[in-house]
Amino acid sequence: MPNVTPNQPLAAAAELPLVLDLARQIFDVIDGRQALSPTKFIEMVDLDLDAFAINAHVHRSTITRSPTAQNIQSHIRATLQVLAAVMKTSGGDLQPAIFWYRNESLAAFDHKTAEALVAEGRAADVLDLLASYQTGFVG
Repeated sequence: MPNVTPNQPLAAAAELPLVLDLARQIFDVIDGRQALSPTKFIEMVDLDLDAFAINAHVHRSTITRSPTAQNIQSHIRATLQVLAAVMKTSGGDLQPAIFWYRNESLAAFDHKTAEALVAEGRAADVLDLLASYQTGFVG
């Protein structure tokens, strides 16, 4: 479920179909239940295992041994939410959204990327920035 900040309830609701569509692409049955597959996510975003482990704050072996761990699932959900917001802002294409997420230096955040901010637990800050792009106010 998207993490809605007080400034963004309507934007988050508008992005929900995109978040769900992205999530459907990486759903898998893990340990007998549906979960977001870290393996499929890593492929989708074109990460390597080590980078994902660092961003999700887990040991690399946790990804394969315990793919439903809270840190892993939370990191994937936050990233999907940001990617959906980027797609909504930029025209709906996933690959350019991934490129922006991983590479765009954000001046408002000491030139960190959205990927670095999400890894720091600051997905809401990125979502606020993207919402400001949509409304024409960039802070």
